[in-house]
Order: sequence, then structure tokens, then C-alpha cells
Amino acid sequence: MTAMLEVEGVVAGYGGAPVLHDVTLSVPRGAITAVLGANGAGKTTLLRTLSGLLRPRAGRIVFDGADLHGVPVERLVQRGLAHVPEGRGVVTELTVDENLRLGGLWRRDRAAAAQALAEVYELFPPLAQRRRHAGHQLSGGERQMLALGRALVASPALLLLDEPSLGLAPKVTAQIMALLAQLRDRTGLTVLLVEQNVRSALSVADRGIVMSLGRVVVATESVALRADEDLRHAYLGF
Repeated sequence: MTAMLEVEGVVAGYGGAPVLHDVTLSVPRGAITAVLGANGAGKTTLLRTLSGLLRPRAGRIVFDGADLHGVPVERLVQRGLAHVPEGRGVVTELTVDENLRLGGLWRRDRAAAAQALAEVYELFPPLAQRRRHAGHQLSGGERQMLALGRALVASPALLLLDEPSLGLAPKVTAQIMALLAQLRDRTGLTVLLVEQNVRSALSVADRGIVMSLGRVVVATESVALRADEDLRHAYLGF
């Protein structure tokens, strides 16, 4: 399986303190890769660095064969990289429909943007039913669907998804994970998933990357992670 994303020796952080230390990893095309680890492991910092919100101090990031050094965030989106941050960030004053359309503003092909919007409503029936409701009127699960849907309107090749299950009921979390697997299988979407709910993430992930204190501890198939009891106890808490 070829790599959609390759990270080589990346160092990144905030102020004078690095958070990521010589991070090297590969994300296979058309697969779900879960990034796992305790709080403070550097998982969110990794996604912020990959999406251009945080510039690496050293190292190399290659997305779909192109080096991302110096590429502005808006160009990354146009190239097919979408980032859904932790916290279900939606514009609460705007309607569901207006929020979703924000995801496709950069697209020049209006017909393709309209088609992508229709596909998101098909994926998320609750959003279709509440398309005229404001963001602040939605439940936590609906806001997560909206944040994810807005990213999908851009028709990304790679989706960076940070803690989608945070604060959600188990049933809603299961629905989100099942949708990610559906998108992978149906469209070939590549997903890099940061998730504290390890069991949920590994239930859909093809590969897992375990981080600790800003470093990659192990990267392997998800079935191997589930089977490695010592590693699970040491780094994943179960």
C-alpha cells in the first residue's frame, strides 16, 4: 500500500519548548490510521503541524508526493488535506447549511460543490433534517457531524480528525466510527485519526501509531496492537 503522507524527523512545539521529537511515520493511502497515546503525548500537536497551523522546526512532510514546506494552509486545503480539530468547532450563529457551504467556498466548480453538499446530507440524515437550524441549536453529536461534514464538502483526499468521540455518547461515537469506515471503503478516503477512545479507534483502524512524550513508540497493524498486551498496558491503558 502506497503512502499518502510521509513524515520524516519532524520537530515542532510552542515557544521555546519542542513537543514533537524526531517524529517519523507513514500514513497509507486509502486506510484509517489511528494515533494513540496518553494526554500530552503530542497527538494534537502532530495534527496541527501536518495541517500547517504549526510550522515544524525541523524535518520533512510529504503529502501525496509533494513536500509541504512553506505551503500556506489554504493551499493545503485546495490540495486535498482537511483538518477537523478537537472541540467540534462550528460557527454557532450560522445555520447547518451555511456551515457546510463554508467547506466548499474555495471550490471554483459550483456543480461539484453542490454535489459534495448533497452527498454530505445523504451521509448525515440528521443534518439534512436540521439544515435551517443554527449551530447552537444542535446536540453535541450533531455538531460533530457538522464539523466532519464541512470538511467532507471540500472532498479531501486526507482527513485529519482530532478526538471525534470527545464528550459523545457511546452510540454516537459508534456511528461516527462506522461512517469513517464507510467513507474509506466507499470513496478511498485516507484518515489520520487521533482518538482517546482506544478500543473504538482500533475497531475501525487499519494501522495504529502509539505516541509517548512526543515520540513515536510503535507503528504497526491495528490487529497487532490489540494483540500486544504488554504494549496496551504500558501506553494505552487497557
